[in-house]
Amino acid sequence: MIDLTVLQKIADALHFIPFSWILFDFLKDILIAILTTGPAPKHVGFIMDGNRRFAKKKALPLKDGHAAGALSLISVLETCYRVGVSDITVYAFLIENFNRSKEEVDTLMTLLRDKLKYLSLYDDSYARQNQVKVRIIGNRSMIPEDILEDLEQVEQITNVELLLRTLNVCFPYTSRDDIVHSIQGVCENGTSKANIDVAELYRNMYMGPESPQLDLLVRTSGHTRLSDFMLWQCTHNCKIEFVSTLWPDFKFIALYSILLKWSYYHKKDIMNHRVNNTPPDKVVDITSLPAPPPFATVTGN
Repeated sequence: MIDLTVLQKIADALHFIPFSWILFDFLKDILIAILTTGPAPKHVGFIMDGNRRFAKKKALPLKDGHAAGALSLISVLETCYRVGVSDITVYAFLIENFNRSKEEVDTLMTLLRDKLKYLSLYDDSYARQNQVKVRIIGNRSMIPEDILEDLEQVEQITNVELLLRTLNVCFPYTSRDDIVHSIQGVCENGTSKANIDVAELYRNMYMGPESPQLDLLVRTSGHTRLSDFMLWQCTHNCKIEFVSTLWPDFKFIALYSILLKWSYYHKKDIMNHRVNNTPPDKVVDITSLPAPPPFATVTGN
């Protein structure tokens, strides 16, 4: 597993040196420019794990750990969109989180609502300035009415057809619930048994058919499980990365290393596919050629 926390902390510490941010931004621009010369994933998913452990490690209130995680999300969005990622999906709240204490559930919901409003509702907000469409993905029947009203307002404001960037916020969500929702949709549509296939189920899932196939899934904090997140979308073409870094510490350096690795191996896979599918050189069988013309000379001898 990748853990570049120490390197990121060194970079963060150097930011306190006067005007050092100019150098770091310059280096970041160069690194991103290098990455854009190769292929980039179109759809990236993140399991944002480690906020509670971060708060405990820093002896901070739990809400401060989640707030630090929200700041990391901004950094991740900026880098991903700059290298060419069009769709980002984040696991903000799984349905089983309702089993946590009421205080923590209320904190998570309020923080999510406030951060999405901050990202979207104002003229100078991140989503407006960077042309990002925000979508709430999950079982809306479980969201309190006051929270849901604000989230749907965020969706409505950022729902512009010409926008090429999308942020899918899974809240509340599990893959099992997503599959059940799809099957229920198929039944409600009256689809005949003969017409039920993988494509039909995909069309009825929370994300809908307009969402591209998942190319890369990243989970932070060291756990090596998917926790019921996008199981349907994790096909053989999706690369999965487990990193030891806690989500609040997951910033440019850790993300860049993952994107660079994906780009390198994806390009390598493309080259191998071309080589393996190149038709062999055509071999001519001499015996199959037509007979030569009869011998003749210009002198008539």
